[in-house]
Amino acid sequence: MFKVASCLFTRQSCCTSGLSKFHLASGALCQKSALKSSPTDLPEMPPCNFKPDEYKGMSKERMMDIRGKNCNPMTMKVTYYKKPVFVHQGYMQWLWDVDGRRYLDLFAGVATVSVGHCHPKVTAAAIQQLKTLWHTTNIYVYPALHEYCEKLASYFPDPLKVVYLTNSGSEANDLAMLMARLHTGNFDIITFRGSYHGGSPQTMGLTSNSAYKYPIANGLGCTNTMCPDVFRGLWGGSHCRDSPVQTIRGCGCAQGYCMANDQYIGQLKETFATSVPSRIAAFFGEPIQGVGGAVQYPKNYLKEAFKLVRERGGVCIADEVQTGFGRTGSHFWGFQGHDVIPDMVTMAKGIGNGFPMGAVVTTPEIAASFAKGVHFNTFGGNPVACAVASSVLDVIKEDGAQQISLDVGTHLMTELAKLRDKYEIIGDVRGKGLQIGVEMVKDKASRDPLPPDAMNEIFEDVKDMGVLIGKGGLYGQTFRIKPPMCITMKDADFFLAVFNKSIHNYMERR
Repeated sequence: MFKVASCLFTRQSCCTSGLSKFHLASGALCQKSALKSSPTDLPEMPPCNFKPDEYKGMSKERMMDIRGKNCNPMTMKVTYYKKPVFVHQGYMQWLWDVDGRRYLDLFAGVATVSVGHCHPKVTAAAIQQLKTLWHTTNIYVYPALHEYCEKLASYFPDPLKVVYLTNSGSEANDLAMLMARLHTGNFDIITFRGSYHGGSPQTMGLTSNSAYKYPIANGLGCTNTMCPDVFRGLWGGSHCRDSPVQTIRGCGCAQGYCMANDQYIGQLKETFATSVPSRIAAFFGEPIQGVGGAVQYPKNYLKEAFKLVRERGGVCIADEVQTGFGRTGSHFWGFQGHDVIPDMVTMAKGIGNGFPMGAVVTTPEIAASFAKGVHFNTFGGNPVACAVASSVLDVIKEDGAQQISLDVGTHLMTELAKLRDKYEIIGDVRGKGLQIGVEMVKDKASRDPLPPDAMNEIFEDVKDMGVLIGKGGLYGQTFRIKPPMCITMKDADFFLAVFNKSIHNYMERR
């Protein structure tokens, strides 16, 4: 059985009354607290004044036939739902399927649509550039490339001022590996267990998740150290992480001291002592793990880890593919929340709001080491990509996307924590801004992962009520909430009502 809380929804925003509308089975309409639905209530979506085009394309059956015969087999393996979503059109935080059904998109194409689907200003920038110049390469001098590189560099502290443009996050991380090894003259690179840094033959070594591994030699020289996960890991407490919500684990640490941090740093030192040479090339770290399930580390961990890495000749690389561009709310870059300055920063996904693009930003010193050979990328810095990415930076500022991430994300986590206290199977709520993870467990005492069948039941139910979220974690046990940074408090409340109902439904069936 599950515990029922007497009151779960107390905070209200100036943007919403904290009430969601519900259609009853009889068809009547009433208003209730967003987290107090009864089993027959169906949450109603917030209104949207955008009207999608009527779909007139191929049938769903034909698409699935082609998907099975002509698309690579992996597309069938990663199709998310028992009843797939056939996406037709998107606008801001909304997606429509081919039947005209609307969905609140809280996964944003895997944390990629940063400012909203088909954002009018970004779309206009792409159209304008397409009318002017589709493609040339950086062997020529053209405005879009230089305007963007200068603008992107302005968002970084000194000495991070040199920009390399790529087409994806895997490519950016692959490039950063090469640059680190050339600059340091060392070979070994350390990453966290549970990390995801790409799927290329080289970055596969950085990635520490068996689902993304193949039984071939890959990523030589990459070593994984213990992830300082303060919920699932060996050590953790109730004051460890930089998040509006802490774990449910007890904590006996004195103020200003974190035993868990010391223990995890001790494990990193063990890795240095046993698994790599005395001199290394680099340490890769996501400020918050993405695919790993929004895992956060003790507050001072990265600061101490960077010091240890640099003492051993290595450079420190922040993988901002998912955390960058204001998504964490408190800062534009995730590394800033750890009070560190990396030697290299990699990024992709939100950089182009869905347009294929990535980048590495580094120091002049490291860039000079890399200039000893010729590096060329045909599509890196493509004029359309640069125009789109430049517009994204403008929109983040003009629309207040970073502040939205902070405000709506904090609201979501605070209310999700109340659901954690209500349901035995919600083990942890964590994250910053709109980089959120909800870890599901069999029970709070064991913290054993909720089985895949149970996760899929809840996942499908949330989708059927009109919300798209993601899954992650080593065992697929964490729901990932990473929406476009334009969602509203009303959208958040709608999701909270849907998620509450989906968990309630599962618990009743169980």
